[in-house]
Amino acid sequence: MRIATITGTACILALGGVGVASGAWSQTPAAAPPAKEKSVLAWASKPDPMLAFDKINRPVWHLADVLAKHKGQGDWAETVAINHDVIAQWISLAPGHKTKTVFYADDRVYFEVQQGSIRVTIEGQEPFVASKHFLVQVPKRLQYTLETIGNEASLRFEVRPAGEPPQYPVNETPTPVPGFKYVQAVYSGHGDYDSINRPFIDFDKQIVQGGEKIGVWLRDDHSYVTILRSPKGVPTPPDTAWGHFHANFPEFWLIIEGTQQFLVEGEKLITAQEGDLISAPTGRWHRALPSGDGPSTRLAFIPRPDNLHWMQPEVTAGGK
Repeated sequence: MRIATITGTACILALGGVGVASGAWSQTPAAAPPAKEKSVLAWASKPDPMLAFDKINRPVWHLADVLAKHKGQGDWAETVAINHDVIAQWISLAPGHKTKTVFYADDRVYFEVQQGSIRVTIEGQEPFVASKHFLVQVPKRLQYTLETIGNEASLRFEVRPAGEPPQYPVNETPTPVPGFKYVQAVYSGHGDYDSINRPFIDFDKQIVQGGEKIGVWLRDDHSYVTILRSPKGVPTPPDTAWGHFHANFPEFWLIIEGTQQFLVEGEKLITAQEGDLISAPTGRWHRALPSGDGPSTRLAFIPRPDNLHWMQPEVTAGGK
C-alpha cells in the first residue's frame, strides 16, 4: 500500500479525472462523493502513533463471550463501545421487568433487539412489541418505557448519547447519576419521526422476507446508522487493500445476520458472526466485506451523515 506521510503544514494537491473508489469497501456508501465530483488528492491528518484500543473499545466483542460473562443474571448491562458521541451497551432486562419512563434532552436513543420481546411505549405512538432483529429509535425529548414480556429475558444492543444523563417526567423518581443532581424545570418541543426515521423497522419481516430496500435506519445531524445487507460473500482482498479511514471519529459495526470480514489497520483479519461488534478507532484504515455463501448484514454506526472517507490513492485511481 503506497501511502505518503508528512509532518508540519499540510499541502493540498488537486487531482483531476480520478474515479470514485469501489463501493464494496465503503461502510456508508450513501455518503461517498457523487460520481460527477472529482476526487482530490490531499494530505490527510492521521494520529501518530495510531490511537489504541482499550478495555472497552476493542477490535471485536463476541456476543457469546458477553453472554457467558453474565450467565444466570437477569438484569445486566455491558458497555462495548464508548466515544465522544455515544455509548453502546448490551442490556438485559429480566422477564416482567420494566424501565423507568425517561427521555433524552438533545439526541436519539436507538437499539436492536437480539433476544426476547419488549413492549415499547413511546410518547405519541401506539405501543408495540419489538422482538428479535427489530430496530427501534426514540427521538429527543420523547418519553418512553421498555418492558420485557414473556418468559425470556430481553436483550438489546442500545446506543445512547455519551455523557448525557437521562431526563425524567415529574411523576418519576430519577435514578442518581454521579456528578449530577436533578431539579424541577420546564421544557418544550421534541424530535419527531419522518420517512427515514421510523419508530421501528422489523428487519426479518420487512427486509429479509419482504425484500424492502432500506439502506438508512437512522439519520439526523448527530447520528447516522446504515443497514448494509449483501446477498453473498465476496473473495477476501489482499491485505494491502485497506479501504478508507475517518479523520475525526471512530466507527463500529454490529453484525445482525450471517458472516462478515473486517480488516482494521494494525489488527489481524476478523471474521465476525451475528451479534459480534467490531470497531475501528479514529484514523485507522479499515474495510468491511460480506463473507460466506449466504446473505449477511451489518449495521454501521457513525456520528453524522455527511462524513469524509479518506480513500487509498491507488484504489481511487483504479488500482494503479
